Amino acid sequence: MPSFDEVLKEAGEFGRFQKRIFFLLCQTGITFSFLFVGVVFLGHAPEHYWCRIPGAAELSERCGWTLEEEQNYTVPALNLVNRFSSGQCERLDIEWNNTSVSCANPLSQFTNRSLGNVPLTSCQDGWVYKQPHSTIVSEYNLVCANAWMLDLTQAVLNLGFLTGAFTLGYAADRYGRIRIYLYSCLGVGLCGLVVAFAPNFSIFLIFRFLQGVFGKGTWMTAYVIVTEIVGSDQRRIVGIVIQMFFTLGIMILPGIAYLIPTWQGIQLAITLPNFLFLLYYWAVPESPRWLLTRKKGEKALNIMHSIAKHNGKYLSPHYSEITVTDEEVSNPSFLDLVRTPHMRKYTLILMYAWFTSALIYQGLVMRLGIIGGNLYLDFFISGAVELPAALLILLTIDRIGRRLPFAISNIVAGVACLITAFLPEDILWLKTSVATLGRLGITMAFEIVYLVNSELYPTTLRNFGVSLCSSLCDLGGIIAPFLLFRLAAIWMELPLIIFSILAVICGILVLFLPETKGISLPETVEDVEQLSSLQSKSGRKKKHQDTSYI
Repeated sequence: MPSFDEVLKEAGEFGRFQKRIFFLLCQTGITFSFLFVGVVFLGHAPEHYWCRIPGAAELSERCGWTLEEEQNYTVPALNLVNRFSSGQCERLDIEWNNTSVSCANPLSQFTNRSLGNVPLTSCQDGWVYKQPHSTIVSEYNLVCANAWMLDLTQAVLNLGFLTGAFTLGYAADRYGRIRIYLYSCLGVGLCGLVVAFAPNFSIFLIFRFLQGVFGKGTWMTAYVIVTEIVGSDQRRIVGIVIQMFFTLGIMILPGIAYLIPTWQGIQLAITLPNFLFLLYYWAVPESPRWLLTRKKGEKALNIMHSIAKHNGKYLSPHYSEITVTDEEVSNPSFLDLVRTPHMRKYTLILMYAWFTSALIYQGLVMRLGIIGGNLYLDFFISGAVELPAALLILLTIDRIGRRLPFAISNIVAGVACLITAFLPEDILWLKTSVATLGRLGITMAFEIVYLVNSELYPTTLRNFGVSLCSSLCDLGGIIAPFLLFRLAAIWMELPLIIFSILAVICGILVLFLPETKGISLPETVEDVEQLSSLQSKSGRKKKHQDTSYI
């Protein structure tokens, strides 16, 4: 009986059918990037707000004050007590009685000297925002002592990613790729709607967590499907290009945020497209590789005949059955990834690579908010920087393999972060250029780890293995904001030094992975265990051939 790769070669490894499926599933990268970095615009800190004095709302309504007038009666008076105060996190410890306070001068009972003796207190009666529904910060009062709750929203999202990696990664290996993909699209859409209209912050957090769970399901399952329906020579292209759509989403997002003034509008704009993916039920078939691992060879063969037909090819009559893996069909578990020596080594290295890539990538993105500038323009440029990374990968991994570019990109990122940390601020162009090189390097590393991870695991464990290893990416995402902001409070460049150490270590470790260039996707754990030995034999054979001419 022919193997799956033999049948795929005859049906077309990257024909019209695969290109159509590939393009459709690539759209998932755009919507996932919206979810991944959307907090930058959903949670953008409002510029104009102040602490409200008790009774001010009623007095403002009775007197017909505008927001500017109410601000002028509170913040300037506060400056007499503390001239450094902006009035955002503290107020005068007074109350305005609606009947006795003058509308023309509510502070007339105080002289400048007596007002200076009025104590200050924290905001206990809320805040006034000139744009009260522009971001979740103003919607749920995530300012001053509550500012840490904004970091919590991103941490909860990444916790959802982590949960989705375990639960939906496992489900996709057990119940099917496309089924879990469709359920995840429905889930992320419904949860996104609840997030947009959440009546309180607790509901917002719960459904943002669930949105992370289902969002991770859409992205990881789509990635696995596109890598399983193409030949080994095309996996490098689809694995990188699908991430270029992620970059495209990063470049589109600031335009959406610029045009839509409220966070709810932005949330709806980045959520609703997920419902369109439900139409893929009629357009995207189940992965035939997965069907084979579940002893469903007849269904897999029917899909291969459909692929051949759409590609303008014809399967030979003797292709009446495809080889089914001899490995017993079982439910995957973490022990399967660490039971054998090579699988264990690869799993641990890949976990560290995912963690490091995510931590440094998100850290460098969030660092843009610390250094200031035009948020929309800077965010767009930061996305555009990632496009050359994809092109460099496409130019290198097919010629020299995956492992060396993987290692070099991490080391370049680490060295660039270290140099940036010690460059003086007065050479801004050089500091920005080196930092951009670091962003380019870590982006390449982040994109290559997707490809290498999917190529190193057998079909029976691929979706679960990729999901499990990438869960360390989510752990990095949880840690990144706290590490960045806490260390930056000590010294602005300290996070860059930590990033550089992590990246260089990762660059060294990935050199211990086998090269996956041009190999067939492993079907069983035994195939994975033989990768290193096969490459060692190949290397010795090549060396023997080279020395035979001397």
